[in-house]
Amino acid sequence: MLFNSIEFAIFLPIVFLLYWFVFNKNLKAQNFFLLIVSYIFYGWWDWRFLSLIVFSSFIDFFTGIRLGTEDNLKKRRLYLTLSIVINLGFLGFFKYYNFFVENFVESFRLFGNELNISSLKIILPVGISFYTFQTMSYTIDVYRRKLEPTKNLIDFFSYVSFFPQLVAGPIERATHLLPQFSKKRTFTYEQGVDGFRLILWGLFKKIVIADTCAKYANIIFSQHETMAGTTLMLGAVYFAFQIYGDFSGYSDIAIGTARLFGFSLMTNFRTPYFSRDMAEFWRRWHISLSTWFRDYLYIPLGGSKGSKSRIIRNTFIIFVVSGFWHGANWTFLFWGLLNALYFIPLLITNKNRSHLGEVAHGKWLPSLKEGAQIMATFALTCIAWVFFRSENISHAFSYLYHIYANAFVHPGQFIVYIKGSFIGLFILFITIEWINRTKPHALYINDYKIPRPLKWGLYYFLILAIFVWGGEQQSFIYFQF
Repeated sequence: MLFNSIEFAIFLPIVFLLYWFVFNKNLKAQNFFLLIVSYIFYGWWDWRFLSLIVFSSFIDFFTGIRLGTEDNLKKRRLYLTLSIVINLGFLGFFKYYNFFVENFVESFRLFGNELNISSLKIILPVGISFYTFQTMSYTIDVYRRKLEPTKNLIDFFSYVSFFPQLVAGPIERATHLLPQFSKKRTFTYEQGVDGFRLILWGLFKKIVIADTCAKYANIIFSQHETMAGTTLMLGAVYFAFQIYGDFSGYSDIAIGTARLFGFSLMTNFRTPYFSRDMAEFWRRWHISLSTWFRDYLYIPLGGSKGSKSRIIRNTFIIFVVSGFWHGANWTFLFWGLLNALYFIPLLITNKNRSHLGEVAHGKWLPSLKEGAQIMATFALTCIAWVFFRSENISHAFSYLYHIYANAFVHPGQFIVYIKGSFIGLFILFITIEWINRTKPHALYINDYKIPRPLKWGLYYFLILAIFVWGGEQQSFIYFQF
């Protein structure tokens, strides 16, 4: 079920009313109700894949119980290993089997040998990368004794399948989300209003910004050989805002929806395109995944301890694995490698933590130096996004080559992809994000003394823009991951 669908527009209020007015007197009933509606939400795509979530939940629930009662270190390691192998085994089969088979066969073909190994028609279960990492964080934290294992099966199953963030995150830690299922939840007007603001802003980012950018980016990327260099640069910028509006929009809707039910989810994006270097960008982009890799892979590898060469090695591993997490394609691996190359100079010069605060804090505009840093970081990010968006490596390099080769071609098509009304909405989008860059989210306007008619005028304008600019319903990009 898509957040930007009629089905969800019907589903959400029904679930909300039943949750607060029918099941509100009994916490166990409330959690069981959440579990059922979460399975309905996920099963709307394909009921068959519910069995994977159920099986994964069972494995990690009972693994957690065994880890909580077992003191023998070897047995504890065995239980953890089995859990990780089973979870990654499912993920690897559904997501990477064909990739490895096809590349294995191709490598033998290069040496004149033909192998009769065929790929399978495997359907990738929606959200498998997200809920797999979420369940793994639970067993790892229980193994590390950072978390007491839960003995409440309904609470744990609800944690794994919680519908607002089930399909595309944020990837929640059990230490943060799971305890919320065992506490009585109350609804407040302020919490509800803030949730609806997040949902509204997320829908605006998805339907108006991301989907419009996607329309133009798809045309430019598919016809890049005939486009002028300036048009190709515009296409890269469009995709950068497509993926940001799409993914951060989903996160906003997920966090806002969770608040309607009395839950708090972690922030997943903090205006990443206002970053002054690549290290700051990665502290602000897909925070739930980057911190997951930091805590469960980077630090166990040694983290920032040891020699500089070891730190660089660990950084490369993190970025390459992150790229591979996104999909079974060499473009994602190259995207991860390129971001590692961006990051390494900051590590070598010890400048990777130079920008920990907000840009232009307490000021209306950044300094010239900060503005130049933001533009340079955004340009590097757009180059990397070309590989992320392209169908294959050759497509990406061809796209970048034609930016250079067609640099002096008359940009006749450029104006075709610049629509005045959309540019106005785009400027509004950037302005609101900039003004509220230090706030919990872009529509967090509690601290401003804004007249009520103006405040509601903004809300109604955003709703109007969604209906006017909302074209054909499009899925979220990260559903494929």
